[in-house]
Amino acid sequence: MFYSWSLRTLDIDQIKVMTENQDLFFSNLPINKIALSELLIKKDAFFDVPNDWHIIITDIKGSTNAVLSGLHETVNLIATGSIVTVLNLAFKAKILVPFFFGGDGATFIVPNVIVNEVMKALLLYRTNMLQNFNLDLRAGIIPVSEVYAKNRSLKICRFSNSGNFSIPIVLGDGLEYAEKIIKGEDYLLNGHDASDDELDLSGMQCRWDKIEPPENSEEVVTLLVIAQNCSKQAEVFSEVINQIDKIYGNQEKRQPISIPKLIFRTSFNNLGKEMKHRLGKIKFLELIKTWIINLYGRFYFKTESGKNYLKQLVEMADTLVIDGRINTVITGVKQQRLALEKVLNELEKTEKIIYGLYVSNESVMSCYVRDLEDDHIHFVDGSEGGYTKAAGVLKEKIKQQHMQL
Repeated sequence: MFYSWSLRTLDIDQIKVMTENQDLFFSNLPINKIALSELLIKKDAFFDVPNDWHIIITDIKGSTNAVLSGLHETVNLIATGSIVTVLNLAFKAKILVPFFFGGDGATFIVPNVIVNEVMKALLLYRTNMLQNFNLDLRAGIIPVSEVYAKNRSLKICRFSNSGNFSIPIVLGDGLEYAEKIIKGEDYLLNGHDASDDELDLSGMQCRWDKIEPPENSEEVVTLLVIAQNCSKQAEVFSEVINQIDKIYGNQEKRQPISIPKLIFRTSFNNLGKEMKHRLGKIKFLELIKTWIINLYGRFYFKTESGKNYLKQLVEMADTLVIDGRINTVITGVKQQRLALEKVLNELEKTEKIIYGLYVSNESVMSCYVRDLEDDHIHFVDGSEGGYTKAAGVLKEKIKQQHMQL
C-alpha cells in the first residue's frame, strides 16, 4: 500500500500511532513529495529505524575482478536476484522492507519477524549462485541495536518524485558501519542454515538489451558520493543533489532509460541464462514456453496496456539510491559531466565529499515484475559494471587519503 501524505498534514501523535507496529514501521511512514534537496535537510521527515530490526548486506566477493573479466551482466543479475529473494518473502508476509541496489550486491533493513526466513533463503541463493556461476555472494547480518550501541546513526524516510513509485532515503553512518563489519575478513556468520524450501525468484526478469542514452544525450554517468563529515551529511548531500539538478535538470530529464532505446531480448541464450539463474538448470519445455511468451511481448508493448507498462518502466527505473551515500546513474552530454566534475572537485578540495565516477556509453537494466500493471521495479547500472568501477575509484581515493594522514 502506498501513502502520499505530506508530513505537514500529520502531527507527532499521528505519526507515533502509524509507527507503533514495528513490523510495519517502514510501510507506514509517510511518502514525501517535496524536492529531494529540500527533503534531505528536513530533519523531522526522518525517523530512527526500530531497535529490533536488522541490516542485511549481500555482496559478491571478487566482484571487481568478475567485472573486469566481462561478467558485469552476471554480477548485476546475481545482485538483483538477492533483492527478488528478499522481496518475495516480504510480500508473502505483507511487509514492506527498504532495500538498496548496489550493482554487485544489495542492502536491506528487515524487521525481526521475517529475518530468519530471509537469511535462510539468501544462504540457499548463495549456494545456488556458487554452483551455477562460480561467484560467491556473501550474505551478512547485524542487528540495528548493535549499530546504535556503537553510537552510529540510522535515520530513514520515504521519497517519491513520480506516481506511486517511492524509495527509501537513509542518512547517518549506520549502514556504512554495518558494511565494514559484514565485509570484514574476521566476520563470521553464525546461527543460520540454508533454507530447505525451494528458492522463490518469481518475477525476476533480465530481458532488456544494453540501453543507449536517450536522444540528445551521449553518455551514462555512474556516481557515488560520501560526506567526509557525517554530522554535515544532510547539508552536503542536499548541495550535491541541487548541483546535479542545476546541471542535468530534474530526475526525469537525466533519466538514462527511454522507451525508444529499449530493445527486448528474445534469444534462447539469454532466456536460458535467466532460467538457469532462477531454477538452477534449463527446463527445455519451460524455455520454449518463455520464448513464446516473449514473442507475444513484442505485440503486447504495442497495445495500450503495453505502452502504459513501458511508461511506468521508465518512471520506476531505480536510478537513485541514498543509503548514507549518494549512488546514482544519470545521462547527459560531456559538457554537463565536466561541469559536474568541476563542482565535485571543488567540494572534494574543501573536504566536504569524496566521490567516485565512471562514464560508459550504455546502461543495463534488470527487473522485478510481480505484475504488469503497477507492481514492478527496474534496477539500473552503468554498463561495464558502472557502480563497481565507480566504487573502485572511491575506494582508491579513500585509501590515498588515509595514507596522507
